[in-house]
Amino acid sequence: MTPMRPRRADATDAQVETLSGVSRVDEPSALQVPGSAPLYAALDLGTNSCRMLIAQPSGSQFTIVDSFSKTVQLGVGLEASGRLSRSSMGRTIQALRICERKIDKHGVRRMRLVATEACRRARNAKEFIRQVRRETGLALEIIAPEEEARLAVISCAPLVNPSTEQLLVVDIGGGSTELVWIDLSAVPPSERPRAIMRLHMGFDAQGEGAVARVVDWISVPLGVATLKDQFIDVDDDAARFALMSWFFEENLASFSPYNAENPREGFQIIGTSGTVTTVAASFLNLKRYDRTKVDGLQMTSDQIDLVIREYLALGPEGRRTDPRIGRDRHALIMSGAAILQALMRVWPTDRLSVADRGLREGLLYAQMSADGVLADGPYT
Repeated sequence: MTPMRPRRADATDAQVETLSGVSRVDEPSALQVPGSAPLYAALDLGTNSCRMLIAQPSGSQFTIVDSFSKTVQLGVGLEASGRLSRSSMGRTIQALRICERKIDKHGVRRMRLVATEACRRARNAKEFIRQVRRETGLALEIIAPEEEARLAVISCAPLVNPSTEQLLVVDIGGGSTELVWIDLSAVPPSERPRAIMRLHMGFDAQGEGAVARVVDWISVPLGVATLKDQFIDVDDDAARFALMSWFFEENLASFSPYNAENPREGFQIIGTSGTVTTVAASFLNLKRYDRTKVDGLQMTSDQIDLVIREYLALGPEGRRTDPRIGRDRHALIMSGAAILQALMRVWPTDRLSVADRGLREGLLYAQMSADGVLADGPYT
């Protein structure tokens, strides 16, 4: 497997206007009575999870009306066979039926339902997409790595610190990890979040006003599930972790900032993934996950390393029963932590911002902006 390089970065479909914040109901499937504004759905089918948000535009942002998240392990066995297995497709279709019922219940007419790395790689992905349409009525589309990275970036714009001049956005998925390095040094501090939003037009887009320059981006075909599968035959817990971390770093060689000297001052990493939010929840010692405490939290490299060392000390059994990690995350947390450790080793920082947001939020903003239902003007 080789990391995905950009073909061109000007391919974009949707207009995205603003990302000043997200109001949401934190409990899964907690309903909010919709008003007169239309409802939108965004579904992200990844290698490990199926997740959906239903939201309603509210001023320059949106309010979450309903949500769904289920571990489906669509990519189990994909590394060895190159195909989606019958059992994994069955689990995923069951989850998608629930999503379809929620969409129907709320009368959602505007939606975007996307699949990522597992379906990009599987030889039988087209057959699976047809089966989903036949059995659930949902029309999934497989998006390219560049669009996946771009949508994750714009969803994180509110977390950009005004003093940040060099920004690395990292999205650790189940089957791939996207990294985008952005130079903000030519952008006035107060304009930096808005400059990030202008990237909805493409990573090479210029637009009006100060420009956030994308230095480089990469999609590494290693996520928490696929990296774990690479070293499933290594029995020793600590040895497996070390091998995963160094193997992931080897796949960064073609990413131009990897070989450059990058100052720690003015540098920020934003991490969006279940791995990053789980590490943050562990650092805060949260027995019950609380998004309001996690989203936007800033951590240092040393604090992250402390949590990872604790995970290693717990061992597989200890991690399985640790309420901070959760039942759906314990089997994958060390492969995710290995990716995170590699990033901290290459780019140590005093500011890793934790983002409990990503692809789904980006999809929602793209649709709402294209329809002109958000209050702020377009970012062009």
